[in-house]
Amino acid sequence: MDHFDYVNGAMHVEQVPMADIAQAVGTPVYIYSTATLTRHVNVFRDALSLLDDPLIAFAVKANPNGAVLATLAKLGLGADVVSGGELLRAIAAGIPANRIVFSGVGKTAEEMRLALEHGIYQFNLESEPEAEMLSQVALSLGKKAPVAYRINPDVDAGTHAKISTGKSENKFGIPYDRALESYAAARDLPGLDVQGVAVHIGSQLTDLTPLEAAFTKVGALIDQLRAAGHDVRTADLGGGLGVPYDPSLPIPPLPQAYGEMVTRVTQGWNVRLMFEPGRVIVGNAGALLSRVVRVKQGAQAPFVIVDAAMNDLMRPSLYDAWHDIRAVHPAGTRETANVVGPVCETGDTFAMHRDMDVVQAGDLVAFMTAGAYGATMAGTYNSRPLTPEVLVSGDKWAVVRARPPIEALIEADSIPDWVRD
Repeated sequence: MDHFDYVNGAMHVEQVPMADIAQAVGTPVYIYSTATLTRHVNVFRDALSLLDDPLIAFAVKANPNGAVLATLAKLGLGADVVSGGELLRAIAAGIPANRIVFSGVGKTAEEMRLALEHGIYQFNLESEPEAEMLSQVALSLGKKAPVAYRINPDVDAGTHAKISTGKSENKFGIPYDRALESYAAARDLPGLDVQGVAVHIGSQLTDLTPLEAAFTKVGALIDQLRAAGHDVRTADLGGGLGVPYDPSLPIPPLPQAYGEMVTRVTQGWNVRLMFEPGRVIVGNAGALLSRVVRVKQGAQAPFVIVDAAMNDLMRPSLYDAWHDIRAVHPAGTRETANVVGPVCETGDTFAMHRDMDVVQAGDLVAFMTAGAYGATMAGTYNSRPLTPEVLVSGDKWAVVRARPPIEALIEADSIPDWVRD
């Protein structure tokens, strides 16, 4: 469910006409709904209501906008971060450090030091060399780092290959069959407090079966670790729940079904459970608003050329991802069309042979379910400025990231004297 609805034939986000935002801010522009964010947090939290004090750490990579993070902080969420930059963003938005988990395979010594100085809740380690480095950094600060090892359970998540993270050939975590050896070595490192186990098998999961298989393996490992004398107090079950993009496909499992499965599988673990939802919190809470530049007749279908491009919303180009495309003021007729951006690559294509509202030059269209992995993955290819972002709450709205002027891109470059001469 989201709060993007038609009122008197015009799409609104909550109580604000989307055309008003386009008129004031220009296009393309990302628009987020506070009401949808709030609802999704509450639904996810309610799904875990039978668990004892779970830590819900929002995956900042999904949407790191400061206003979005501040909204989630007010709702009581923690943060899952994968860089020093995300850590500082989360803290700046009001998320307490003791509710932050640091994941990722490439943490640097500088990032480790930053996280230790802030006092984060847990590092999710991905390799033995990382454990050794973190121990050294912690000792240099006179601290002990709270850690879990991320386990690679060799479970196929059944999602896109580029966002599958739990198979043995993926770069993430330590192999399941080497876990006991890795934990034994970590216990001997003086700068570490080995407190937990972590797992995350992928993103946009549409079936609970692989998640249950991975969690079952984690439960068995916890028993083995405790038998070996380890004090296991936390278990981070990652994120990955999918959201509905294509209405013609079955709806992914709802958080309630996920929560019931987790409650059943983790019974008797006696740990604090941690979760890293991202897309399921912000995906449906955002849309990318764009304007039609012109419609060009193609050999088989018209090309609807919009002012948004692959640099604004990369998912269709990178993952062949599907986003529902809706006219902000639908005329009531439909056609089969191709929707493309202005970037000079064939990959700058949002949809081919799509049944959609008939639109003309100047019309507004919305790319739905764009709140996750949208603006955060945007770039400046073709010297296009970053897309602005707007947050709506009821009848109020504000620009929460302005569109930088093209002059800022030019001024960011420097030309050496020996080139000017």
